[in-house]
Amino acid sequence: MTFISLLYGLFLISTIVLYWGFQNRSTRLALLLFASLIFYGSVQLQSVPLLLLSAIVNFILGRAIGDDRTPIRYKRDWKLSNQAWKAANQSSQYRRVALLVVGIVFNVLLLLGFKYGSLLFPSSAEGTAAEVLGRGWGWLDPYLIAPLGISFFTFECLAYLIDVYRGAPISRDFLQFSAYRFFFPKLISGPITRYHQWSEQLEKQELPAIDRMGEGLWLIASGSIKKGLLADNLGLFVDLCFDNMQRAGSFDLWLAIVAYGFQLYLDFSGYVDIARGSAILLGGTLPVNFDFPYLTTSIADFWRRWHITLGDWLRNYLYFPLGGSRRGLSRTCINLMVVMLIAGIWHGSAGSHLDPRGYLVWGALHGLALVVHRWGDVLANRADWVKAWWRSVPGTVLAWGMTQGMVFLSWVFFRLPDLKESGWVMQHLWHYPADAQFAQKVYVESLGLGRSELTLLLGALTVGMGVAYLCDRGLKLQLNWPVKLLLVPACFYLVWLLAPQNSLPYIYFEF
Repeated sequence: MTFISLLYGLFLISTIVLYWGFQNRSTRLALLLFASLIFYGSVQLQSVPLLLLSAIVNFILGRAIGDDRTPIRYKRDWKLSNQAWKAANQSSQYRRVALLVVGIVFNVLLLLGFKYGSLLFPSSAEGTAAEVLGRGWGWLDPYLIAPLGISFFTFECLAYLIDVYRGAPISRDFLQFSAYRFFFPKLISGPITRYHQWSEQLEKQELPAIDRMGEGLWLIASGSIKKGLLADNLGLFVDLCFDNMQRAGSFDLWLAIVAYGFQLYLDFSGYVDIARGSAILLGGTLPVNFDFPYLTTSIADFWRRWHITLGDWLRNYLYFPLGGSRRGLSRTCINLMVVMLIAGIWHGSAGSHLDPRGYLVWGALHGLALVVHRWGDVLANRADWVKAWWRSVPGTVLAWGMTQGMVFLSWVFFRLPDLKESGWVMQHLWHYPADAQFAQKVYVESLGLGRSELTLLLGALTVGMGVAYLCDRGLKLQLNWPVKLLLVPACFYLVWLLAPQNSLPYIYFEF
């Protein structure tokens, strides 16, 4: 079951009707959990028990960390000496730290075990379980595949445990906790949410007003346009070009790089839009995950507006605990590199068809860009004329070009994590002629448009983003809900009419 399918539409409508038909809160949560398990099971049934086990372990650890926050057995004993009280508090703190470490190790090992286990056990990447362990072990094969969304699932569990350790309220209701963990709109590809933000919504949940329903349907419709009409069609060209890169020319490779950057953005943001729209119809709110990232003029601003919830997670649970920018410029630069390398590891995977080194290179490039940006800020603050020039129109245009040039070139390692393939592309970006039949096979026969038309299409997408940003931020123009409701059927019709017959899988499902 995928988001852009009639089956998902029927599933969502049925869930919404039943959900609001029940008045009891526990019944609603049970329905939500049941529906989420059906949704995930339709995609990868064999991983459901493992994720349920993970949810149980994190729920128990969260309660243990929260319940051990103060030495309760001494709480009302006013006769306790200050020294004894201090010792009790210290002992309690040690236990909480130990429990948190256990939780972090459990979740990290679960993530790394599925993603990078083949590096420790190379034979597991060379064949099936029957070939590695012997006859009779073939039944293990489906369970050795990394669960879809394991990266998002793990980061949300880590955030919950760390938040509880820092003093956030614990969950004492496993039904509510598991309904949050498995909430189907965000389960596989986010956005990454915190339990406490989600649980607060349940306390004041009510049937959405007509304007909110209109917003939810509009998000689903516009997300379908992004994914089905734009991302999937761009993906056809990207796959054709990179699968036949030796026959493509330099200009074709540049087009494929730009097309992939747009495909990735439209694919992922389209998924998030559908997830947010589905959540609204169920009375919830999921965080915004993108804010015109391809219009940013610095790499730091890019990471504030691209995959926003991942950036927030990296800042709150890695960058700040490492010291952030409080310990001098050199330490700040080291922290930035460490965080972005971990971001690369989070995205990567070592399997029979994946090379994790490309994702490490991608993370290192972004880390290096953030370091250069930080040094540039320091130098600019020492010369007012430099700062003024970067704020001028020529400076802004140059900053935008440099930022997006770096971002799009780094996508090469994201799309082609095998360093032999990505290295080949980087070496042939200039003066490399295309095979004589490449244009005929790819542009004419497969796509039905030429290089110039595709170039204009990519340019139109860029201009379209700029116009949308101007209307939203500059002119403060937005469609009202009646207009959005009228456009919803047209969006679905366009997707049905113009989307590729076989929808491409969501790119971030791999992570």
